[in-house]
Amino acid sequence: MPTPLYAVTTDPLDLEALVKVVTTPPPDVPEEPQAIGPGAITAFVGVVRNENGGRRVLRLEYEGYESLALRAFERIGAETAERWTVRMALHHRLGTLQIGEASVMIAVSSPHRADAFAACRYVIERVKQIVPIWKREYFEGGDMWIEGATADPTDGDARQNAYRVAGIG
Repeated sequence: MPTPLYAVTTDPLDLEALVKVVTTPPPDVPEEPQAIGPGAITAFVGVVRNENGGRRVLRLEYEGYESLALRAFERIGAETAERWTVRMALHHRLGTLQIGEASVMIAVSSPHRADAFAACRYVIERVKQIVPIWKREYFEGGDMWIEGATADPTDGDARQNAYRVAGIG
């Protein structure tokens, strides 16, 4: 089965598969013989860190509303395509993750590096804003929910803030 552009899963994430999906033409788009492929590929891998706020982190647990998360991923993909000439893939894990495991992966291909970098940064900012996935951090001495997505996906100010944080607003 081919790797989807967007996925929410409990399985370990695969960056090589994401890069392949953004650099391989979709099956319904005929490849032109003169096409050379993207000029740039960027990736972001969010990894469970061992420290946060001065506390030793033991593990994270992610919960999410999968169908709504996938719709938010599609929305982010459409927003990204409106602004840049890119192909983007986004996968996020749910469940218990240990230190060093990847929780989110983004791959972006583009004819130009500036677009690839900007789009990749924009995608992670929008994930944090609008995707219904929440994390619970377990640390020495306790645990707490870390604030998750709070913005309305249609909130133009939030979208502009994501552009600003990505360095393009």
